Amino acid sequence: MVFRENITSSEEFCDYLYDLFKITNNDIRNIIGSFHSEMAKGLSGQKSSLKMLPSFTRRPSGTEKGKFLALDLGGTNLRILSVDLNGKRRARILAVSRFFLTKDIRHSTGKHFFDFIADCIKEFLENNNFDLSKKYELGFTFSFPVEQTDISTGKLIKWTKGYTAKGVEGKDVIMLLNEALKRKGFKYIRVTALVNDAVGTLVAKSYYESNCDMGVILGTGTNACYPEKLSRIEKFRGPGIGSEMIINMEWGNFNKLKLTSYDKELDKDSPNPGSQYLEKMVSGMYLGEVTRKLICELISRKFIFKDTLQSKIFSKKGSLQTHHIAHIVVDNSKNLEDIEKFLTEAGITNVTIKDKVILKKLCKIVSQRSAKIAAAAISAVITWIDPELHKEHTVGIDGSLYEKFPGYDDVMKGVFSELFRKKASKINLELTKDGSGKGAAIIASIVSTHN
Repeated sequence: MVFRENITSSEEFCDYLYDLFKITNNDIRNIIGSFHSEMAKGLSGQKSSLKMLPSFTRRPSGTEKGKFLALDLGGTNLRILSVDLNGKRRARILAVSRFFLTKDIRHSTGKHFFDFIADCIKEFLENNNFDLSKKYELGFTFSFPVEQTDISTGKLIKWTKGYTAKGVEGKDVIMLLNEALKRKGFKYIRVTALVNDAVGTLVAKSYYESNCDMGVILGTGTNACYPEKLSRIEKFRGPGIGSEMIINMEWGNFNKLKLTSYDKELDKDSPNPGSQYLEKMVSGMYLGEVTRKLICELISRKFIFKDTLQSKIFSKKGSLQTHHIAHIVVDNSKNLEDIEKFLTEAGITNVTIKDKVILKKLCKIVSQRSAKIAAAAISAVITWIDPELHKEHTVGIDGSLYEKFPGYDDVMKGVFSELFRKKASKINLELTKDGSGKGAAIIASIVSTHN
């Protein structure tokens, strides 16, 4: 490996970064082993970077029926849905509205934050001509680490994804939402279920396909869940619905990964230093920023974009987003015209073909590491469930990173092929759009049936 201080050319620097960010088969096996160790500790109540949180729900039978509301809060958007379940493994979205949460709302107080959500619910119901004399059951997908004590009670452990609304951490988010609904005079909404987005995705996909046994989020943030036997959840000794319970892993906090100096710098500059290491190496919220740091070093060494005045655009935190990286990676034109167009729009002109090739290399190095770590984590969970891969496993995946990043799933499937050879075909990755929203409605139905 080339040593950083001895690098004298852009080619050497790209080779250095390739080695630095490379995830080998041995690395993947180490990640799987560490995952299993952390999973076992988390399930037994020992200190672990995987929280392994009980969700107080199970996979659906597919016979759940009725109309339910769902509230889906994850990245920078709030979605409200009306979902019709036909009782025959089909869920249909009757209406959906999307509301943008501005930075002011995301960084406001808990009261202001939940009042905004209540106003959005009212607007959705009025715009879609709901009869406000009737009562409606609502499942609330809240895509942040929550410690639940039952299906409709859960305290926010800590904000992630850049949220900082004051007075919410340590509080029951269902209580805060109900208080906001009460302040607004809403008597027709009953919040029956608190759902994590990964749990919602698993439930939504398994409503359609009974062999789905893992839900994954690969978007702004990342997380996963799977159904665990109650007998293996040592820290849980309460009643369950059946013999299994879905475990919300909160795998974004997994910390048994080798960090580069760039990862450490990003972590230090983040709102939550010292935590969410896997999320910072995998999720869409951070890939652009890691790549930007690589570009800045190349610029400082005068290996790329020689016009330093123009290239100052990359000195601004957040100036490079994951959708930019996807746009760069997919450009296979002869002279990389799409990359040049992106740079021109960013204010950088007179770029060389070499500059564009290097930029594409950097984006591929960071994005492929993300996909390989995600695949390693999925492999860990599947082999925990079924060590010899005797059965077929469907993994429901929701999120813009998985859905929209070109070739991301191909890299993941390559990892499975390397690890499991012919048995890799037993792991089926399936995009599950609107999974977290539909899943919340289905869980509201499970709760309604059980009660």
